Order: sequence, then C-alpha cells, then structure tokens
Amino acid sequence: PGANLGFTGGNNLGLGAARGEWLMLLNPDTELYPTALPTLVDFLDSHPAVGVAGPELRYADGAHQPSRRRFPTLPTLFFESTPLAWLLGPLRARYYLEDRPADEPQPVDWLVGAALVLRREVYDQVGGLDERFFMYYEECDWQRRIKAAGWSIWYVPEAEVTHHEAASSDQVVTQRHIRFNQSRVRYTAKWHGEGWARLLLGRLWLLFAWQSVIEGAKWLVGHKRALRAARLASYRTVRRALRAESRYSAR
Repeated sequence: PGANLGFTGGNNLGLGAARGEWLMLLNPDTELYPTALPTLVDFLDSHPAVGVAGPELRYADGAHQPSRRRFPTLPTLFFESTPLAWLLGPLRARYYLEDRPADEPQPVDWLVGAALVLRREVYDQVGGLDERFFMYYEECDWQRRIKAAGWSIWYVPEAEVTHHEAASSDQVVTQRHIRFNQSRVRYTAKWHGEGWARLLLGRLWLLFAWQSVIEGAKWLVGHKRALRAARLASYRTVRRALRAESRYSAR
C-alpha cells in the first residue's frame, strides 16, 4: 500500500479493474476537449481493424504538440533526446512523422501515451504495459506489441486534448534522467538485442561523464557555482544508476 508503481504499474491496476468495452489511458496533466472521448470511441467503433486511437495533443497555449511517432531505430535510440540529436539529420524528422500532415487522420507506429483509447479485445489479447518500464518507452513498447498482434494504431486529430507536458516529471530532474535512460536501454534490449543495449548504456554513461566535465569546468571558473554543483551531483547519481543498469537482462 502506498508504493509508487510508476506509470506502468498504476495504469495496469486501472486497466485490470476496468470492465467497459473501451479502455482509456489518460495522464493527470491533461484536459479533454468536450468531444474528444466520444470522437475517439466513434472512430474505433466504425473502424474494427483499429486497436488504438489517440487525439491531437495541444500545449496549454493551444499550439499543436507532436505526438505521432515511428518506432525508434537504433540511431534514434542512440542520439535522440541527447545533445547530439542534430546528428540524426532527416532521420529525426522522420521519427516525428514531419513528412505527414498533422491535421489528417492517419495510421502511425505509435502515439504518445498521454491520452489513448483502445478496445477491451486488444487488452485481453496483448495484456497491459510491460512493468519493466517504470515510465518512458512503455507506450511505445505496448503499441509495438499491439501492432505485432495485427491491430493498427490511428491518430485522430478531430479529437483534441490539452497536455501540460512533463508537469510532473520536471519536478524531479535527476529521476527523470534515470528513468528515461533506463527505459531507453531496456527497450533497446527487448527489441534490438542485449549487444546494442550494452553499447547504448556505455555511450550514455560517457555522455553524462562528459557533461560532468563541462559542469566541473564551469564550477572551477566560478560560473553559477550552486547550479553547477547541483548538476554535478545529479549527473553523478545518473551515472551510478546507469552502472547498476548494466546488470539488467531482458527476459
């Protein structure tokens, strides 16, 4: 009782307790437009081959928030969401489906899990979220399993949801770094093999070590020392967690 089960464990409790024909994942930092839920349910009801439907996400100011993705390739897993993301070039735009209009319904590989509606039949067939992912990458893994089971995933922009992105995780930056990178490594192990996961793990450790060198140099010259000290402590904690993650083995 009172244990933090993470995004996956908490949602799995809800999914297991639900009894309806339609199931929904909805982040606590979201606000549904009035017609969002009926629009998604109607879409699923009229497209029997679609297993999961998701809305267009919007920032608090109403601007479009990218939520469509292709499954991450190895280059994406190694470089996206790091200071070297620019090395991806056009691969980064492809990952975010920038080659497709965002105002048209379309099949996708996966959608950000802030708001998703699925059929009970899908849940009964595929099961819930993989709890080896405490948070991050869990919805990507889940939708990859759903697609592998023969269902399609659709983005339905007629449904709109405001998503106050990262409102919770921004409060704990060190833990966000740890959880995100642990899940990135575990996803790589599960879908690309242990060898690639270990290479990724080593690369991430070196990245945080290099960032520590940079922060240490700034501390030495007296630039915002309190901030640099906090970052050094954070990166040290992240490196310890990544070293511990080397014992992880996909089963």
